[in-house]
Formats: sequence, C-alpha cells, structure tokens
Amino acid sequence: MAPPSESEQFEAIQEAQQLSDLSETFGIGSIHEIYFSAKEIWQSVLRERQRNRTDASGLAGTTVDIDGQTFHVHGITHVGTEPEAEYLREYVTEYLRSNGSVYCEQGIRSMYFEDFPEVCEMDDYLWAMDRCEGVETASHVDRRSSSEPVFEETAPVTGEFRDATFSLIDSGSTMYGEKFEQTLGDIAASFLTDHADIGVGKSYEAFQLRAEASRNPERLVDLQEYYERTFLPQPLEREWLRYHDPELELMSHARNERMAEYAMYHNQNAENVHLVVGAAHQPGVVYYLEQYRDGRELPAEFELY
Repeated sequence: MAPPSESEQFEAIQEAQQLSDLSETFGIGSIHEIYFSAKEIWQSVLRERQRNRTDASGLAGTTVDIDGQTFHVHGITHVGTEPEAEYLREYVTEYLRSNGSVYCEQGIRSMYFEDFPEVCEMDDYLWAMDRCEGVETASHVDRRSSSEPVFEETAPVTGEFRDATFSLIDSGSTMYGEKFEQTLGDIAASFLTDHADIGVGKSYEAFQLRAEASRNPERLVDLQEYYERTFLPQPLEREWLRYHDPELELMSHARNERMAEYAMYHNQNAENVHLVVGAAHQPGVVYYLEQYRDGRELPAEFELY
C-alpha cells in the first residue's frame, strides 16, 4: 500500500483528536515524533495556501459565520506601541459606529481601548488562573484566592509565564532538540506585553515578525499567517504542551477555548462580532468558533471571573 499523500496526511491532522490518532498515518509510535512530523506537513500545506490568497481589505483577521452572525478574529501584537494603538483604534471606532460588538483578550482593552466603554474585556486570564488551582505541579505564578481583588494588569502574569517558557526551553532542548526550542519560542512570544520584551527572543521568527508588526501594523497579516501555519489544531497542540507543562497549557492554548466561548455566550444581537486577541491566539480561537459553527453546544451556564 502506498504511503498517504501530503493532502491525506493534512486531512488526518485536521480530524485527529489526539496525537496517537496519527500513528498509522505517519508510521510512527512516538508521540513526540508524531507531533513534529505533523507540524512539517501542516506548515507545508498552509504555506502554499497562503501564497495563493488574495489580500483582503480592512483589519487583518479570520472570519467565521455562525447562525447569521459573523465573528471576526483579529490577531495583534499587543506590545503597546503607538502605531498599533492608532491603527486599531481607527478600526474599532468604525466597528462600533456600525453597531458591531468588540471583545478583547484580557489586558488589551486597558492597553488600547480604556476610553471605549462599549469594548468588552474578556476574562480569559482569570479563568485560566482559576483552572491552575487544580494543577498539581509547582506554580509559575502566585495563585490568588477568590476573595482577593481582580488584578488589573496582566504584565506580571505574562512575564512569569514567558520566563517559565524559556526555562522549559533550556531544560528540554538538549533532550528534544531545535524543533522543541522553536515551538516553545512561539509560545513565549505570546506572553509579550511590552515592546522592550521583544529583544528577549530576537532569535525566534515569531519575535521578529511581532517586532515588525508592532512598528507597522500593516504587517499584522504576516504574523497571523505565521501562527496559522505554526500551530496544529487545538487538540493536538494542547495535548503536547500539557504533557510538558500543564499549567503553561492552561495559560496559553486553553484560553483560546474560553475566549471563543465567552464571545459566543455573551453576544446578543450584533451581526458582526470582533475579537481582538494576541496573534498567537487567533488560530485557536478560530478553531473553537468553527466547532460552534459545526454544532458544538454552548454550556447551559457561564461563570464569570
């Protein structure tokens, strides 16, 4: 029997719910090797598709139509530069004038839209920190009791997790190699909240693209496409990172599910719903919105944090 073609391998990756589902497709038993083999196929196929795309107008992002509403997911750098602030505020002003809804990853509203009362800040960081309470490993952050006040700044939290990611890179690269280091470098980039932090990871492509987009927001599409082809579908990315650091998985990929659920649950009548999130989160948020489009049900109750 002939081995699966690249397109067949790509389809298998799309359908897989866990890495072991791909064992036969790739003829590999090691979950670690399956993960990186899948990444090579995923990147190859998506890079070709991205080359053939036509440039879209407006703020770069991905749209998902769900029951007569259009959800637009816009990945940004969120490192606090003036060019990005001005660029985003112009678009968000127009969205609100057109009766659209705007939801932000926690920390972005206070950075760019504090004077926009209509812009909603989601609770993804607080949700993830609450979930970290159940992780039986050494914590990267000071865990807070429910009686303590909600924190206003996410920078201390993201800084802790960025440092924890680099620590994991240092400890794991010798055993797992350069691909392991690169993958976690992409995760580390998602925890940047200050343009000065970019220098910490200047050797990683994600950091370089983020630095360029923070200076010239017209380049946001390049950063978005990088993460689109870099991250596998969410079940696979979450499984792999959970194996190495379950708390880091909660604070990174798991928040994508929370943000998609938050916007789905809270949006009422707006036909156009815009989610402004870190670029690393865009593919994951889109993944979960597509799950809702394809029939996934919302929870009966929704607890805010």
